[in-house]
Amino acid sequence: MRGLAVVLLVALPGIACVDRGVTPQRAATADTADQVMTGMTRGITRDGIRLTDVQAESAWVYNAADITEMKQVGLTFYDASGKVRSTVTADSGVHYVRTGVLEARGNVVATTPPPDAKVLKTEHLIFDKSSNLIRSDTAYTFTSPSGNGSGQSFETDPDFLRFRSWQPKGYQKGQGFLLPGEDTTGTR
Repeated sequence: MRGLAVVLLVALPGIACVDRGVTPQRAATADTADQVMTGMTRGITRDGIRLTDVQAESAWVYNAADITEMKQVGLTFYDASGKVRSTVTADSGVHYVRTGVLEARGNVVATTPPPDAKVLKTEHLIFDKSSNLIRSDTAYTFTSPSGNGSGQSFETDPDFLRFRSWQPKGYQKGQGFLLPGEDTTGTR
């Protein structure tokens, strides 16, 4: 009997420690960044000409998906001579390396340099390298020396010269412009 008590005394603590509870799973490979960077700067070129510089406070590179997720993003767009065309800042962004698409999200502010100093604000902006266009599928506001406006969505070049808007609202200083179907008196 004494032998059985000794066996139970030794075995019970071992049995009690078998259940380890829930153990955390290891992160799947797709969930783990291949590179983590702070103070990242990346240049985007086409035919050897610098189009855009991408800066981020922090960045996570996922090689298998060919994307880079970024925090505190800054984009600088250049013309063929290297002159700054416009800049964009945002809370976060994603660079789809394979397609050349850059997305900026959260407090997105795009500006052109003086003397025009145009400012566009939105929550989501997309730059497509292949078409060299900036667009958004969310509401925006736009201010410039010649007027202010807003709309549901837009598409423009990095200089904001060829600006196309959906459901625009706003005003333009000076003579304004005629809408299709209007005559010079402003009637249809």
